[in-house]
Amino acid sequence: MRPLQPPFDDLAAGRPTTIDIAGATLLSNRLFNKDTAFTLEERDAFELHGLLPDHVMDIEAQVQLEMEHLHRKTDPLERYIGMAALQDRNATLFYRVLAENLEELLPIVYTPTVGLACQSYSHIVRRTRGAWITPRDCDRIPDVLRHTPYEDVRLIVVTDNERILGLGDLGAGGMAIPIGKLALYTGACGIYPGLTLPVSLDVGTDNPTLLEDPLYIGYRAPRLRGAEYDALVDRFVDAVQEVWPGCIIQWEDFKHHNALRILDRYRDRVPSFNDDVQGTSAVVVAGMLAAVRLLGRPLAAHRILLVGAGAAGIGIARLLRAAMREEGMTDDEVVRSLVLVDSRGLVHAGRTDLDPTKIDFALPSELTQACGIDGEKATDLVRIIECLEPTVLVGTTGTAGTFHEGVIRAMADRCERPVVMPLSNPTAVTEARPEDVLGWTDGRALVATGSPFAPVTRGGETHEIGQANNVFVFPGLGLGAIVAEATRITDAMVLAAARALAAAVTPERLGCGALYPSVRDLRAVSRAVAIAVGREAIESGHARGSLETLEADVDAAMWWPHYVPYARR
Repeated sequence: MRPLQPPFDDLAAGRPTTIDIAGATLLSNRLFNKDTAFTLEERDAFELHGLLPDHVMDIEAQVQLEMEHLHRKTDPLERYIGMAALQDRNATLFYRVLAENLEELLPIVYTPTVGLACQSYSHIVRRTRGAWITPRDCDRIPDVLRHTPYEDVRLIVVTDNERILGLGDLGAGGMAIPIGKLALYTGACGIYPGLTLPVSLDVGTDNPTLLEDPLYIGYRAPRLRGAEYDALVDRFVDAVQEVWPGCIIQWEDFKHHNALRILDRYRDRVPSFNDDVQGTSAVVVAGMLAAVRLLGRPLAAHRILLVGAGAAGIGIARLLRAAMREEGMTDDEVVRSLVLVDSRGLVHAGRTDLDPTKIDFALPSELTQACGIDGEKATDLVRIIECLEPTVLVGTTGTAGTFHEGVIRAMADRCERPVVMPLSNPTAVTEARPEDVLGWTDGRALVATGSPFAPVTRGGETHEIGQANNVFVFPGLGLGAIVAEATRITDAMVLAAARALAAAVTPERLGCGALYPSVRDLRAVSRAVAIAVGREAIESGHARGSLETLEADVDAAMWWPHYVPYARR
């Protein structure tokens, strides 16, 4: 990994740092501000006397105080606003609070609370951050990027705001997603925040509620589409490579058709990935590999039913197919083991309404006939389950209640220990609640969810609900790519991330039904994922980094938020 630019090289490494700003300017710089932790010597050197209260407080006491502030707020959205204010004021303290309290704060800075923040963004935003690019900027995007605070950006999270979580088109409010994702990059694996940038491609909105809101902060026009939209995205990619060559682009919350099209268009051109497609797929495949380990049956012994064939569903199917082939399954075995259902029913060769991404996974007609799926049976999820007898059920529909009692009982009647993964988030749109799934299966199901759920106790037995949260993958994937200086992000790198995550699930977690690690272990998991991704990138020739120093380079890149002594230039 190439060195950071001064003074961020010293800050990120935890070394004493020389800086050239002072007084109120220093206190207003979120990356350098220490608030009341400035020592008396620093207050002398940086003209801070009279601008701070007398008591010098260390970062441990500041963390305690910030958690006290948060615990006084009972409303999750107010807690989100409080954390955002801290991030704007003192980044080091924000990331320390987050890193030390990930299990508690993950649902606040990201799902499910970030969904509420997106919906209310125009009314809660206090200080804007990142880069906002509109159709008016199409011919000046490099200049827009150069206006941002950092000269050495190595990771961008960008959204066009059209498919925010399971909530749809939220216009400019979608900016809360890149901001939240990048907060987790730093909190989960220590990527220094000065290397990152959230970006909103604010191309308008088709949400009438937003367009009618006089306080809406976004580009007030119908959503840009067609050739003009493609041109803006293309110029954005070119501008990123012009301003920050080699910068990794993470595509986030683009709607199904655009998500897959953009991913496929640029993945061999620039180091980029789509978290909704590849991050989700890696997390789901990891959960399945952990379940396979617990159940003692190879992947080839399972039939997987994916309900929801949008970007996430297609991404899961693509990576599962790669994993199955890597484990020696033939193409015919893969076709029989991997089945998709979309909003119109079973994805099969007899349908004439399938787009190319779905045709690739359509069940052959001879197999549907052999299983007795025809007519109305192909549109009824319960009948599909009865005919195909899957062992794994995955939901990415964004529709609450899709896995109703009839669906789950159909699974349980045909499988001793069904794996059920209702992944849609936020919580309000999850396909089923864990307590219901466990109740309808007499406690036999292995359940993992996209949103966080408390453990479920039945008959004196406690079932831990593992969260299939992309945070277990994307921070390590990004870190590994940055450290290895990856020139591409390949499916093999994503699969390496999935296998590293599956390996991180301890026997103790599996023993209580959890298919994922605890969030408390997130930094260790991210480190393992980063090393696996970096190794695959280097060994496959898609990176400039060194295999010999990879682990040390990953460790060196994992910043732990703490204050360092300042000297004045």
